[in-house]
Amino acid sequence: MNKNIDEKLINKDKYQIFVCASPASFPINFAKHGWFVLNKKGLISRWEVLHFKIKVNKGFNYLHLNNRAPFLGFNIIYPFKFLFWKAEVLGYIEGDENSIVKQVIDFIEKSKENYPYCDKYSFLGPNSNTYVKWILDKYPQFGIELSSGFVGKGFNVK
Repeated sequence: MNKNIDEKLINKDKYQIFVCASPASFPINFAKHGWFVLNKKGLISRWEVLHFKIKVNKGFNYLHLNNRAPFLGFNIIYPFKFLFWKAEVLGYIEGDENSIVKQVIDFIEKSKENYPYCDKYSFLGPNSNTYVKWILDKYPQFGIELSSGFVGKGFNVK
């Protein structure tokens, strides 16, 4: 984990959303994995789609909350838990409780109910990048275009 990321960028007096990425695990490390880090005045959470299901309420799905440290990149070689890619912050937005940022945080926190592919996953999509692109498309305030390395970003979301 790059401790400088949260020390430099996290502002505990604001609402912030960071769009993060790292290479995927070997042998598909040519692909990028994207996720969101939310800061609600010091309450930090990580939202992402991963390739395995977790139990949520009465069912299982692929949308994960706090599966790993907020700015920790993907395992370089899966399943080794001691080698990780460096995370990259692609961009972020910030504001107060009356800003669009607070609205986006609320939207992301409700995505377990609203994201149409919580129960589906495929390397080509829907996947982590489909989820990130779905949110970026709804909120152009981020001003972020995902590169071609974000496999699954072009999956057609309902």
